[in-house]
Amino acid sequence: MAEEDVKLGSSKPMIATQEEMVEARVPIPYRDQCAHLLMPLNRCRVAEFYLPWKCESERHAYEKCEYELVMERMLQMQKIRELEEKKKGAKLQGKSPIPLIPSTAST
Repeated sequence: MAEEDVKLGSSKPMIATQEEMVEARVPIPYRDQCAHLLMPLNRCRVAEFYLPWKCESERHAYEKCEYELVMERMLQMQKIRELEEKKKGAKLQGKSPIPLIPSTAST
């Protein structure tokens, strides 16, 4: 059973609380494990009038965190697909395939 279990969700802890995210006006789709990095990035963006060459370190930290979350989800999905293929292969080995033409039709 331990071999078949795939841990769903992220291994990163939630650092920002719901109250902090509401206070910082973080949109609901962005309230993930990287929200604690998005809040100072958004404050910096407002302070610097969204100039693209400003707030680079904050943006880099936030984008790196999001990238790591995406890669983690991709690895989890790959493990799930491998387990499904393994189960499907085990099912096919246990049963003989259904013939396309029944034996009564050929006689």
